[in-house]
Amino acid sequence: FSTAIAITEQPVSVSVPVGYSFVLRCRAQGRTSLQYQWFCQYQSDCRLIPGATNQDLPIIAEQTQLYTCRVNDLHRNAVFSDWVKVEVHQCVARGLPPQLWRGEPVIVLNPSEQQRVEVGQPLQLQCAAMGVPAPSYQWYHNGNLLEQQKRKKLWITRTKVSDSGTYLCCASNSHGEHWTNAVDVQIGEQSQPTSLCCTSPGVRCKIALLVGNNRYQHHPNLMAPVRDVFELGRLLEHLGFQVVSLLD
Repeated sequence: FSTAIAITEQPVSVSVPVGYSFVLRCRAQGRTSLQYQWFCQYQSDCRLIPGATNQDLPIIAEQTQLYTCRVNDLHRNAVFSDWVKVEVHQCVARGLPPQLWRGEPVIVLNPSEQQRVEVGQPLQLQCAAMGVPAPSYQWYHNGNLLEQQKRKKLWITRTKVSDSGTYLCCASNSHGEHWTNAVDVQIGEQSQPTSLCCTSPGVRCKIALLVGNNRYQHHPNLMAPVRDVFELGRLLEHLGFQVVSLLD
């Protein structure tokens, strides 16, 4: 009887501002009529939600909690849906989300603008975004995707000099994507700034200024301006240019 009930639509995790109204959905199929019962868990306390016996569970977001739905039939068969997280942001910048928000990612926490870490010490960067469904995260270093960094927190246990550079994170869901601000990270001793003028007589100085902008007020975001800046900058350095890169 393990297949007597099958969950056909699982509830979905969300990340929303406090006071936001939404609905968790669960759908199932069985050989007899089915009954639904929702449960919630806050910290270690798991409890039945009185009266929550419909396929849909209306919620007004108050605090971050976990939810699951039990489905049973007339033969005492029962299955539980996936546990889903309703993440509630208590402090959201005024005006976010807009009234016409449809669940697309909205960055509510950017990583600290500048970091300096000694070699061998840990590096932690953090971001957060709202979204329905809850956004997934992907971190980038110097425009290159970091395969293992897919959480809100980027964590490097022991840093190396090669970990220096620019980091940013992309939050995405089925409605689109949104990028955090870029953060410059320096690993090791303070380096001397590169001189932007040539002092040797008879030497022509070649300077390239690259601007990668992904935040336009009246234009859709570009595909990968940050990565383009780093790739073009690397090419120009090989050609003898001193490169200055600016992001957003």
